[in-house]
Amino acid sequence: MKINEVSKKYHIASDTLRYWERVGAIPAVTRDSAGYRNYDNEDLDWVSFAMCMRDAGVSVEYLIDYISLFKQGKQTVQARKELLNDQLEIVSARLAKMQKSYNKLKYKVDHYEKIDKDYEGKMGKH
Repeated sequence: MKINEVSKKYHIASDTLRYWERVGAIPAVTRDSAGYRNYDNEDLDWVSFAMCMRDAGVSVEYLIDYISLFKQGKQTVQARKELLNDQLEIVSARLAKMQKSYNKLKYKVDHYEKIDKDYEGKMGKH
């Protein structure tokens, strides 16, 4: 799959894909005989992983560290697991905070119609 097809499929800029590859946030992408990127299934899996991590707020630097460890082979499995666990804890905390905000907003929306139109609290004073 060519880079423009990957860009469209995943709704991500081609420049971002090139950048991730250049800095090592994803492994080097398979190239065809003319030197053009030709994403195979493994490359697409790495793009999907990077997108998932970035959507969760994981830094590009973290991805670079993870890929660097991955390239070193099986002896880094424990270190990679620890990195993932660290990120899982960070994402979990962020998720809990977002859930709290969501719950408060949902409460406000669900109960908005119950608010007395003649409310004279701080927000109702002119």
